[in-house]
Amino acid sequence: MTGRGRRRPPPTPAATVVDRLAVLLSAGVTPASAWRHVGEAEPDGAVRAVASHVGRSADEGVPVSASLRQALEHRPFGTAGDGERHAVEWAQVACAWYVAERSGAPLSECLGSFVAALRQADAARREVEVALSGPRSTGRIVLALPPVGLLFSLGLGFDTASVLFGSPVGWGCLGTGGALVLAARAWNGRLVRSAVPSASVPGLRLELLAVAVSGGGSWQGGLDLVDEACRECPGAGAEDDGGGEAVLELSRRAGAPAGALLRAAAAERRLDATTAARSAASRLGSTLMLPLGICVLPAFLVVGVVPLVVALLSSTAEVL
Repeated sequence: MTGRGRRRPPPTPAATVVDRLAVLLSAGVTPASAWRHVGEAEPDGAVRAVASHVGRSADEGVPVSASLRQALEHRPFGTAGDGERHAVEWAQVACAWYVAERSGAPLSECLGSFVAALRQADAARREVEVALSGPRSTGRIVLALPPVGLLFSLGLGFDTASVLFGSPVGWGCLGTGGALVLAARAWNGRLVRSAVPSASVPGLRLELLAVAVSGGGSWQGGLDLVDEACRECPGAGAEDDGGGEAVLELSRRAGAPAGALLRAAAAERRLDATTAARSAASRLGSTLMLPLGICVLPAFLVVGVVPLVVALLSSTAEVL
């Protein structure tokens, strides 16, 4: 919360900021001035701090990619919530800018293409997040079953509380039920996390290679430059995204533009990743039934039903 209890607005997406930079660069604004203008237009927060730092450093002659990596080393977006996702997106921006700087490719054109890739990946991620909202809610609701079972047994008028908290049987039920609920919560979280798409842009390495070859250098030089960029920006997530050599070989044999083929291959990677994420999200509704049946329902029984039966038997024995 900030000010009078108002929540601080989320950081401006990296794609939006880079899109503004591309427009300013295409209008003839220098990179240092473009970063400075973009930073001044941002509200107080991580993006403003990063853009202002890059603008000042660029005025002093520091390469934009180097100053951007330096700013990200201080973790301006934090590590909780969406902070890691924003950090990865900005690391990808630093990686793309590094390749454009070293290859001599036109910055505004390369950034415009990179923005399209960022927006496509972000749209797919948002779509999957919406699809995951239902299974997430289901997972949270079913975890409330054991406490509801306890309240239900108390509502029937039986002294289940004294059984749970005042007898060895009750202690065993509480321990077993608590362990099962914790296991179900961890299991649910792991299943949901496995279905959430990565913050990295699928096909990023192919996009970087398209930027590298658009600078007019050799293909091998472009491959080496992309490898170097991945080493310089380890947080970008482009290390394991290969396949550029095969596309370049196709370009050589067919005589087609390598940049267009590389960007088409990158778009295909993003489509495949989106399809896989949608499938994982649709399967999640079924896989969440596993912790429900194996952990939550047994916890409901040991916390809500077993104490009720013990209390019922105890009251019956007292009457007899």
